[in-house]
Amino acid sequence: MESRPLRLIDADAHVNEPPDLWVSRVAKQYVDRVPRMEHFPEGDAWVMEGVDAPINFGLNACAGLPADSQRAWARFDEIREGGWNPAARLNEMDEDGIWAAILYPTPRLSQGVVTNKDPVLQGEMVRAYNDWLSEYASADANRLAGIAILPTSDVKSAVAEYERSMQLRGIRGAVMLGYPHGTDEIDSDDDLLFAAVASSGLPLNIHAALNSKPPTFMSAKLPGAARFNDAPKRMLEFLWSGAFDRFPELRVAFIEVDCGWVPYFKEQADNRFHRMGKAQKLGLKGTPSEYFDRHCVYSFITDAFAVRNRHAVGLKNMMWSSDYPHVGSDWPNSWRTIDASFSGVPRSERELILSGNASRLYCFTDGPSSP
Repeated sequence: MESRPLRLIDADAHVNEPPDLWVSRVAKQYVDRVPRMEHFPEGDAWVMEGVDAPINFGLNACAGLPADSQRAWARFDEIREGGWNPAARLNEMDEDGIWAAILYPTPRLSQGVVTNKDPVLQGEMVRAYNDWLSEYASADANRLAGIAILPTSDVKSAVAEYERSMQLRGIRGAVMLGYPHGTDEIDSDDDLLFAAVASSGLPLNIHAALNSKPPTFMSAKLPGAARFNDAPKRMLEFLWSGAFDRFPELRVAFIEVDCGWVPYFKEQADNRFHRMGKAQKLGLKGTPSEYFDRHCVYSFITDAFAVRNRHAVGLKNMMWSSDYPHVGSDWPNSWRTIDASFSGVPRSERELILSGNASRLYCFTDGPSSP
């Protein structure tokens, strides 16, 4: 369609980690302790040290299947190849009309990696994943942008891995799965990482939620239906901790949290600020919404409400994503959903949300830039 941007950027896609990723890359003394894939009657699943239940992946690899065939359990050799084969991935992106994709890990699997209590082993696993991701994205570093994971054993290790991984080909940022000092509450020690990220010019990414506990068996009837619920808490933590004032160049990308809730949250935060701010002597240099507009961006999969209220969210604070190959994806019909929800949106605004904002944040020098 004439109204489509020339190059669509997917701000949140995922990989399906290959079964030998860790066992083939860590030192010999760790081979028996790293994630490995095992066969079960229901399907294949990851078995991990410190994680009680097998981590299945069927809903992380079911895009394009009929709704009645999308199940939590699957066999790895039956899922689509693009999750671990970059050549196949580029073909799958072409089929969906996507020019570039920003790649995140499988959430529960990566959570199991960074919550391992052995800091040396955790570091080995993190580096192994980031090295593999770099090799994957290097198949076409103009179109595949890897997002590295960071250890949560201590802040200095997180900073060291951030600086190391940013030198790897195809890596365009890192995701913080838990605060690097090791808990779910922000700490002044975390400033070391925030400073490194701010100076890199790339955003600090948070995918759905921070969690310092090992993953558990997925028991929710509709997993992901309230995936935005952690983001407001983190935004307030950054605000009240003074991190946004100490690091004025820091941008935090809240990934797969949608956007429709953002205007309401900004309104309520400002309301409380005006009612209580003077008495509390908060020391802010502006309203909470001003900080959020300046420092925070959000990605959504399908959020027609947010698109209708895009000016209240912030045109430069929204990024479209497919979630491919997860259950939330509309592959290979992403454009059908986009065209329906963006009907009547001016081309310049579509360009920002569908490509320009992601291009600017993740430094796609060969791609579209925001108007």
